[in-house]
This record gives sequence, structure tokens and C-alpha cells, in this order.
Amino acid sequence: MQRRPLLKILAAATAFAAAGLTLPAFAQGTYPTKPITLVVPFPAGGTTDIVARIVADKLGQQLGQAVVVDNRGGAGGSIGTGYLAKATPDGYTLGIATASTHGINPAVYPRLSYDATKDFTTITNLASVPNVMSIHPGVKATDMKSFIALAKSEPNKLAYGSAGNGSVSHMMGELFKMSSKTELLHVPYKGVGPALNDALAGQVQILFDNLPSSLPFIEGGKLRALAVAAPKRVAALPNVPTFAELGLPEVNDAAWFGLIAPAKLPADIQAKLNAAAIKVLAMPEVKAKLEKLGATPVGDTPQHFAQQISAEVAKNKKVAAAAKISLD
Repeated sequence: MQRRPLLKILAAATAFAAAGLTLPAFAQGTYPTKPITLVVPFPAGGTTDIVARIVADKLGQQLGQAVVVDNRGGAGGSIGTGYLAKATPDGYTLGIATASTHGINPAVYPRLSYDATKDFTTITNLASVPNVMSIHPGVKATDMKSFIALAKSEPNKLAYGSAGNGSVSHMMGELFKMSSKTELLHVPYKGVGPALNDALAGQVQILFDNLPSSLPFIEGGKLRALAVAAPKRVAALPNVPTFAELGLPEVNDAAWFGLIAPAKLPADIQAKLNAAAIKVLAMPEVKAKLEKLGATPVGDTPQHFAQQISAEVAKNKKVAAAAKISLD
């Protein structure tokens, strides 16, 4: 009695094979057939969440299925990212990778629950936000050359504020110290807001921050921008050089937000998601929303994005070791 269903299955498999298909490939050809979950490893309302929601809405339209954002914040993004790493690689659970989750966390958390370079399938880097180094106008330096000379003449007298130990701004500050061979005092805060307020008040002399939050104060003369961490000068600050222009190419830290999936995602689903995401990033409406955040759409290949993540991890491990940064 049980042989007939089995024979039917074998016959179907034979037919797929004769057509040059395998059962998984046949099933994947209709992807997606149900809603997709997009895991955001940070709470709702932050920049990562906003970028995810901008992309999710249009990505769902491209794929013909809803893309539902699932916020799983905590531990600097490690909780949500660890959850994604263990999800089934069928294309129905995707996630957002950031400079924190896939650049800094692997370098500063010794007991991380995931491997940033092995436990995920890259799809594309969605957007990047330049970071900027600025100083209080009271500092007796007008450009990077004079600032470095001042810092070298007064080791550990000048202080920089960060969003906290192991944050992007902390790692950028330590990377700057290594590259410029200067000694600066690190003052960690609970978030970038308090650090920015103290930089404006002159309680700390230096701030490493993402451009959107510092820009109004730079334009208003309350902060003096020395350099931007970006591949080229940014339109909002055309007279501010990049770190590379100043002979500090290693200081290239930027905030970025990429689309990833668990490891071993089938290649055809990876390709379909990459193509759909790139179409979304090219939409004028999406571009406008991202640019309002100070972000630039990227849309690269999965291979290029994977190389970026590997380079970020290696760079941050070097910085963490030199600065002896380790978080439990």
C-alpha cells in the first residue's frame, strides 16, 4: 500500500532530473512563496532600523512578498545577529549587518556567539554614512597638520569623546591614534548624544561621529571639521579633506548597513535578492530617503561585500589588540 506514493515521488524526481533540474532547484525557482523576515539587531527607531524599513518596503514589492522587520536588539547587536546565524538558510530569514555587528563585535567580544565571516551569506551593502573628526573651536589648531603637532606636543592632554567602549567612535579614535602616532585621552559616554554635548561645551576637545549628527554644529561654527572618513570628499563639506588625502588612509571607518542571510543560502536565491536590492537602491524615492539620513546607497556584489566584512574584522582586531579593548 505504501509503494505507490513512493513510486510517484521517484517518478517525479526522475522527471526533474531528465529536465536538468534537482528537487531543491525546482522549489527555489518559485522563491519567495511567503513573507520574509528581516532581522534588525537593534531597537526600533535607530538609524539601522530606519534604513532597514526604507529598504524592506520596496524589497517586498520587488519580490512579490512582504518583508517584515523583526527588531532583536541587545548586546551591541550580537543577540539579533546570533539569532540570524542559526536560522534556516532558505531565504525567508534575512538580516542587517553593520560596522558594529560585523566589524567591531568580532574584535572586542571574546565569546561572541557567531563568526562574522563564516556564519553568513552576503547579499549586498545597502548604504554607508561617512564619519567625521571634529574639534572644539577653542583648540589651537586649524587643520590636521597643526592638530597632530599640538597633540604630539601635549600627550594625553587632549581628550576625545565616544559613544562608549567598543563603539564605532571609540574604534575610530584608537585607529586615528595609531595612524597619527598621537596619544589622546579616551572619554566613553553612554551614547553619542552626551559625547556630542560635551564636545560642544569643550569638556572634551575631539569628537569622532557620523556626519549627520555633527553636520549642523560644523556648519554653525560650533565644531571644526578636520577630516571625513569617506572614499571622496562629501558634498555637504566640500572643503574638508578625507583622511586618505591627509596621509591617513587607514582611518576609513564609516557606518554601513548591509543585507545578509544565514550561511549556505542557495546561490540562486542570493542572486535574486542581490538583483532586487540593487533595483530598490536605484529608486529615486529610496535614494532621497537615504540621503536625508546622510547615507549614500551602495549596492555592490555579494563578493565585494564579503571582502569588506573580512577587511573590517581584521582591521578592528588589530585596533582592539593594540588598544587592549575587550568586552564581556
